[in-house]
Amino acid sequence: MKADIHPKYNPVVFVDGEHEIISRSTIGSAEKRDINGVAHSVIHVDISAYTHPFYTGKQRLMDTAGRVERFKQRYAKNAVKKA
Repeated sequence: MKADIHPKYNPVVFVDGEHEIISRSTIGSAEKRDINGVAHSVIHVDISAYTHPFYTGKQRLMDTAGRVERFKQRYAKNAVKKA
């Protein structure tokens, strides 16, 4: 295996509002936070698993039944014209 081809991983804290996720990443930042004696880069994110609509259950459901009915009505008219 070749030496020095892999990216360097840094300890980071991903911050989404009041939620924090401590991890490692190749991303770094100038803003640092000391956690358990280790300097972590702070990365601010807009959406995480804590605030994503799919994971929080606040996802909007689309009216697929209405779409299916409109589709059937539209193509039923075309079937009548062809016959």
